[in-house]
Amino acid sequence: MNILLIILFAVVGLVAVLLIAALFVKKQYTLEREILINRPKADVFNYLKYLKNQDYYSKWVKTDPNMKKEFRGLDGTVGFVYAWDGNDKAGKGEQEINAITEGERLEIEIRFIRPFAATAHTPFTTEAISPNQTKVKWGMNGINRYPFNLMHSFLRGMLSKDLEISLQTLKDILETENTRSTTLSQNPESRSAFV
Repeated sequence: MNILLIILFAVVGLVAVLLIAALFVKKQYTLEREILINRPKADVFNYLKYLKNQDYYSKWVKTDPNMKKEFRGLDGTVGFVYAWDGNDKAGKGEQEINAITEGERLEIEIRFIRPFAATAHTPFTTEAISPNQTKVKWGMNGINRYPFNLMHSFLRGMLSKDLEISLQTLKDILETENTRSTTLSQNPESRSAFV
């Protein structure tokens, strides 16, 4: 019986320590990753602004190839919504284009429903390094309320790795020989911005 009490007190003590530690952890998190893509800035931005293209490079979308998707509005324009409902890894939620600074910045709000409710902002920016080289930055920021803010360190590492994998896939897509000689579609309803 004494061993059970010791285990119980240890568990309660650990939970108390974690809850106290969470009081000193910021509720807001911010992270950003970048990559250089050997392609003109206009081409890169025109690919990024179509959210349906995330099907090809986003690690998160690829966690469930059979997820249900619903689209509202005109892809590549402010107000377009890409909603998903997937397996336990993919979860459920929607993302919406909130603002576009043409050729420069894309503001996206993500509203997670499952496995937990949360809102995050994931801006993309593009910067011409040379006529045929573009720096892409992809960030994520949001707020996790107490005591979930204690997970920031874990989430930051996991999300940063996912952003890096997704950006590398994006680079591979945009730099392949097949897409290098193609022109970008101006039809926002196309599944991919490449013809």
